[in-house]
Amino acid sequence: MMTQMGAPRSNPSEGPAAALAGAALTLARRFAAGATMWCVAPQWPSHARHVAVEFVHPVIVGKRALPACSLEGEEAERALRLLARPGDILLLVAPADDAGAANLLSRAEAWGLTRLWLGTGQRPASSRADHLVWTDTREPELAPYSGDLVLLYHLLWELTHVVFEHPGLLTPDSACTEEVCITCSDEGRVAEVRALLGRGMVEVIAEGKHEAVDASLVDPVAPGDLLLIHAGVALTALAGDRS
Repeated sequence: MMTQMGAPRSNPSEGPAAALAGAALTLARRFAAGATMWCVAPQWPSHARHVAVEFVHPVIVGKRALPACSLEGEEAERALRLLARPGDILLLVAPADDAGAANLLSRAEAWGLTRLWLGTGQRPASSRADHLVWTDTREPELAPYSGDLVLLYHLLWELTHVVFEHPGLLTPDSACTEEVCITCSDEGRVAEVRALLGRGMVEVIAEGKHEAVDASLVDPVAPGDLLLIHAGVALTALAGDRS
């Protein structure tokens, strides 16, 4: 599956080195296109602040400052919905058992954001992240304090700048240029319900764009619900907290 700017999604089974390289390539391409990175760490807010500082503060002469901001607290999701633009980046730092991680990643997909999940300990069984960058630990309770997460995002910062040193890498390997792509259009997309239009129709946002779809197969629905849509029809409802 291709993400925005033609970068491939990471393989959940790949090691940290390959995952970091793929994530850095995607980040560099998104930053080059004008994206802002929004950092969220629900259980470990200090890590979100640390990541944002790493990217926005050019600690090495000649390195560019990359736009990044941390969001914290119960209003993080609403702030992200309000401030983020399609094409921006969500960098989530959270353990696999974070109850809100899957919900936030699914909504970010509907909003058109590139999604990167950094974590340590047991890997999530599945995720809506474009890139999963993970490191194992034998002591999960010490994970946020062991330095493993800090090492991950320091390396991510370094590798992102390595990509910038090779401008040819900033050009996507491939991307859909047709208005209707046979391959991409065959995939279900995550959408967030924005308004009820009547007669089974609802307004949704999918990949950052508003459209009307037929939700009669999954009725009843309400604003804030997450749906899997295909060819203008909602096929199923996805689990997620309404906002």
